[in-house]
Amino acid sequence: MPMDLQAERRACGVDGAAAAARRVIGALVRAGDISGADMAGIADRLNAVADELEAQAPPLRDRLVDMWRGDGNTRHDPATGPENPIAPPLAYAGRPDGTIESTVTLDLPYQGPPSSVHGGVSALMLDHTLGVANGWAGTSGMTAELTLRYHHLTPLFEPLTVTARQVSVDGRKIRTTGAISANGRTCVSAEGLFIAKHPPRPR
Repeated sequence: MPMDLQAERRACGVDGAAAAARRVIGALVRAGDISGADMAGIADRLNAVADELEAQAPPLRDRLVDMWRGDGNTRHDPATGPENPIAPPLAYAGRPDGTIESTVTLDLPYQGPPSSVHGGVSALMLDHTLGVANGWAGTSGMTAELTLRYHHLTPLFEPLTVTARQVSVDGRKIRTTGAISANGRTCVSAEGLFIAKHPPRPR
């Protein structure tokens, strides 16, 4: 199938369904138990959707094989996956200096401290972004160490810039740095050590 037709099919299919689920997650967190919504009725309707999806889902092994088919760009991961409703999702652009960058605005589902991003969510985004930077640079691997420094609270509801760049490659050891910033101020910085190794894909 041509890529444009495939993208159109996904936008109207699984990507669109995931985006709708992402919207539901955000709305549920925002409504909470102080809204006037019929939460029992909503739960029934959502369970009916889950029942339909589970009834149509392929065997787990088949799905795992399908997830890892292709050129290595995963569509299911929790940071960038357009078909994963818990992903923000991040979308990257590359710079000539080898840095990659994404801009994202996070809402209440990602809250830790009041009106701020959960530190674990920041770690997820940076771990993934450093890995993507390695792929962009041409030498990638698995995370061995990830050191984070939390400089300031990372705000919700405001555009965040997530960046990363591969710094060096020494044999199988890859070193990469990154940061999350808001309004030009660094909120979280990261240093990562990666090992040029990849687990086998499901077959």
